[in-house]
Amino acid sequence: MPKEAEPSANERSFVLEALEGNIRIDGRAFDTFRPVHLSFGDEAGHADVQLGKTRVLARVSAEVTKPFSDRPFDGIFVISTELSPMASPAFEVGRQVEQEVTLSRILEKAIRRSSALDTESLCIIAGQQCWTIRVDVHVMDHDGGLTDASCVAVLAALQHFRRPDVAIEGERVTVYPPTERVPVPLSILHQPLCVSFSFFHAAETVLVDATLQEELLREGELIITMNKHGELCQMAKMGGVPVDATKILHCSNLALVKVRHLSTLISKRLDEDARNKDIGGLIAELSAENER
Repeated sequence: MPKEAEPSANERSFVLEALEGNIRIDGRAFDTFRPVHLSFGDEAGHADVQLGKTRVLARVSAEVTKPFSDRPFDGIFVISTELSPMASPAFEVGRQVEQEVTLSRILEKAIRRSSALDTESLCIIAGQQCWTIRVDVHVMDHDGGLTDASCVAVLAALQHFRRPDVAIEGERVTVYPPTERVPVPLSILHQPLCVSFSFFHAAETVLVDATLQEELLREGELIITMNKHGELCQMAKMGGVPVDATKILHCSNLALVKVRHLSTLISKRLDEDARNKDIGGLIAELSAENER
């Protein structure tokens, strides 16, 4: 199975000695994210996130299906991840690598199991028809921080998405195209976002948003998911290095600051995109055509 190229002995000693001197190779402080760029596509539900050199695309789709028999009043919410060889030579088509399994599990716990999306609002007719919301996550470039970037992409895409409006008459369901009725936004209950911490030197050194080179050299990892209200959604510790409770508490406090910053960024970009696609312009154009 292909693997990421291991850093050479010189690279290893250079990076670790620099960290001992409180210096990161890219010049960032230990508690600083790389620049985060978020943009949206022309269609609703398309989000493009760039975290440094890491790039992740998320696309949301919806279809009417039958709900699960044990959850007749809930819709279905699915997150699918794809790590293509274009992002890294360590990824293969049709074969799940360790990073993809970990990414899928973290996103599952962080977003779906924390009930970020109100699945009851996706029910059309109990036990018969519901909306299935699917988010496809595609990793285009991998330079570390996949979990953080993917979580931002999924949350942004869900908030940007609009599903078709429906009308119910008895047991007859009518799905209206966007030309007849304005599509409906999804019901998002809260915004869980992930912040990853990497440990070095027996957990004495803690980095936020490690690059791929730093990830290959770290001794352990801690992923904290919370929303802007400080509610902890999940915490995942990977790697054998022990971490004491005070350091975990410090990471949690720092994660809250980063989550609030990312939440503000997502809201700002959504508002900008809404202004750029102002429906008022379309209404004015239709009015002019009617007059003619």
